[in-house]
Amino acid sequence: MLVNHSSATEFYLLGFPGSRELHHILFATFFFFYFVTLMGNTVIIVMVCVDKRLQSPMYFFLGHLFALEILVTTVIVPVMLWGLLLPGIQTISLAACVTQLFLYLSLGTTEFALLGAMAVDRYVAVCNPLRYNIIMNNRTCIWVVVVSWVFGFLFQIWPVYATFQLTFCKSHVVNNFFCDRGQLLKLSCNNTLFIEFILFLMAIFVLFGSLIPTIISYTYIISTILKIPSASGQRKAFSTCASHFTCVIIGYGSCLFLYVKPKQTQAADYNRVVSLMVSVVTPFLNPFIFTLRNDKVIEALGME
Repeated sequence: MLVNHSSATEFYLLGFPGSRELHHILFATFFFFYFVTLMGNTVIIVMVCVDKRLQSPMYFFLGHLFALEILVTTVIVPVMLWGLLLPGIQTISLAACVTQLFLYLSLGTTEFALLGAMAVDRYVAVCNPLRYNIIMNNRTCIWVVVVSWVFGFLFQIWPVYATFQLTFCKSHVVNNFFCDRGQLLKLSCNNTLFIEFILFLMAIFVLFGSLIPTIISYTYIISTILKIPSASGQRKAFSTCASHFTCVIIGYGSCLFLYVKPKQTQAADYNRVVSLMVSVVTPFLNPFIFTLRNDKVIEALGME
């Protein structure tokens, strides 16, 4: 049970600076992004479930990845949109703040674990195609997905617990549009150097723990593709990995800037921009990336 020694029952989210007119423009923009994100990711999930051409491990993982994207953006964006409509400062209860931060971090951790698993899946498909169906069978795929989800949620219990055990005596105003951990640490009058170092090491473990298998997998994948004699064969082999590789670059790039840094309490404007990339822009782009760069999805959509 969380006990906050500062007796804080709520926090105040500053959200975005600017006039009411700017807030209305931002509301319309982010609402459009959120609507397209929900529709685009949902369409892909439904297609994966009902279209027999997409009944393979890659698309099974893809369905879970898009479900994670929907959940990540839903944890953040509705609160942000509500704050843009309010005439004054937005309040969020302690329980809601804890829940939002825990879900946001847990879903993000699960997503990285799944991206790493998808890279290994692509390695097996390209480098060992004859044994692909044996190695990536239904039992293996379900086990990988379950482990990714369980790991993501269990891994973030202590970081969130430790964050809200701090004493928030400086202020209860969070300079962001959601309960950002870096800004929460900034409000504490405790010495947060140790906890920031531990959080830094945990972020390194999550991001590089999934990035290293991805790098190794793609090293072998590229080596194998280059050995294919025909250009058309090379393009066909790489097309099965291109969409995942693009999402890896976007996802890992933005989160490396956001989390893998020794100082968690850095500039609010920097955190705000990178948080938008993670929670709004990336979930918005992913359906387009996977659709436009994947022949089977294009075929299933009837775009060919």
